[in-house]
Formats: sequence, C-alpha cells, structure tokens
Amino acid sequence: MAYLLRRLWQMVPTLAGVVLLVFVLFNAFGGDPAEILAGLNATPEQIAAIRQELGLDRPWYVQLGRFVGQILSFDWGRSWATGEPVAQLFASRLPATLTVMLPILVLEVVLSIPLALAVAAVRGSLTDRAIMVLTTVALSISFLVYVIVGQWLFAFRLGWFPVQGWSDSAWTNLLRYVPLPVLLAVAVSLAPQTRLYRSFFLDEMGQDYVRTARAKGLAERTVLLKHVLRNAMIPILTNIGAGLPGVFVGSFLIEVFFSIPGLGREVLLAVNRSDYPVIQAFTIYIAVLTMAINLLTDLLYKAVDPRVELK
Repeated sequence: MAYLLRRLWQMVPTLAGVVLLVFVLFNAFGGDPAEILAGLNATPEQIAAIRQELGLDRPWYVQLGRFVGQILSFDWGRSWATGEPVAQLFASRLPATLTVMLPILVLEVVLSIPLALAVAAVRGSLTDRAIMVLTTVALSISFLVYVIVGQWLFAFRLGWFPVQGWSDSAWTNLLRYVPLPVLLAVAVSLAPQTRLYRSFFLDEMGQDYVRTARAKGLAERTVLLKHVLRNAMIPILTNIGAGLPGVFVGSFLIEVFFSIPGLGREVLLAVNRSDYPVIQAFTIYIAVLTMAINLLTDLLYKAVDPRVELK
C-alpha cells in the first residue's frame, strides 16, 4: 500500500508537466483558435468576439487555471466541429474502441506467448527455422497490405465478413463486424511478438537454474512452464505494458479502415478539423492511461515473482 501511494504521488508532478506542455504547445504553436473557428471571411470584430467568448483574451495564467479546472472536473467544453460536449463524445465513442481493442490485446497475449515458448523449446529444429522465416516475411509486409488483402479475400471473395458497418448490439458487433479487423490486427502483431518472446524464453533457458532443474530429473514440460515461463514473464509484462497505449492508438487506424464509430476515428477527424478541445482531452487521457499502465505493470511484477522488490 505504501508503494502504491508513493507511486500515485509521484505521478502528480509528471501529469503536471504533461498538462503544462500541452497548454504551451496548443497556445504557442497551435494557431489562433478564434481565427480557425471564425473562418477565412471573418471580420476582426467577429474574431475578437470569439476570442472573448473562449476566454483567449485573458492572461495566460488565467487560461492555464481554466485548463487545469477542465481536467479536474472532466468538463472539456464542447467540440468546435459538432457542438457535442467533449466528455459525452468520449463516453459514447469509447465502447466501440474497446470492443475492437480488448479482443486484439487478449488474442495477442494468448497466442504469442504459447507459440513463442513452443518455438523456443525446439530451437534449431526445422519448425523453429520455418516459423522464424515466416515471421520475418510477415514483419516486412505493411499493415495496409494486410487490410487490402484481408478485405478482398474474407469480405469480397469469400463473403465471410462485412467490410464496414456497426450496430447498437454488442454481440452483433463482436460476431459480425469485429472479427475481420481483429484478425488482421492480430496477424500483424503476432510475428514481432513471437520473435521477441522467443528471445526472452531462450535467455532464460540458458540460465544455470534451468540446467540444475533438468539435472534433477524434472520433466521438460515442468521446466518450461514452472521455471522458464515464470521468470520470462517480467520482460514480457514490460513489453505488454509499454505496448498497450500503442494497441489503443493502433486500433484507431482499424476504425478508419473499417468505418467503426469509435474514439480513434473521432480523434482523427478532430485533428483534420483543428478541434482543439477534443485533441487536448485525448492527449491528457492518453498520458494518464500510460502512467496507470506503468503502475499496473509494476504491481504485476510482484504478483508474478514475489522476490521482486518494488521501490
């Protein structure tokens, strides 16, 4: 508990730095929001009125205080493009994003770890070489190629899945609209994850405690699952934790390719429209998510290996 409280307290200055950086970047380099909202044909009076309405004519420290107040109250105002409250926009779009992202994350972990352990167990064999060649080839193919070929084969040619669409039913989405994008995303990520986790397992298999366990007559299955897998979980958890925000952001591309009404597509539209309230809220949320994931990863270290000392 003391460690948890200490880590939470350490997150405060980090988050404060992120907030300050976002404020400076958007105010110093983001252009004048009043001119963006007013349009090209606006008069100086119209621009001045918008600046006053947004509070942009106030001193910088007043604007910073207002920005911090928005973060603490989760009230980001309204989207400049749609007029929808930003908090409501995020809440309504997040379920679609999670419907895509969570199956990707689960399948990546469930498939890559056993596959990597199985390949490491037969190191140097024909199976090992064949899988390493396949993963190397898979790594050299662009994600866009996976999308184009996957849509052509599974949607247009075989007719197994629709290319686009979404419904209000979570089960309909999971069974009809999500499988194809999830399949393609997992196919892309499986190759690098398998190669990386294989190297983690091979490092552990070369340690003295593994040779000692084998010398004691333990079955190879026991050695792999009880010793190698357990000790290799520390770097694996580190990789999963570091890559989780990337999975979240990567799902945004899938939403665009498959027209899924999730948070990612909305953020990309906000970037194209210079919709600052949406972009600022997303930036802060991603920073908080990243810090929370790092904290959770450290706590999982202790759960996997009680010998780990949390400092």
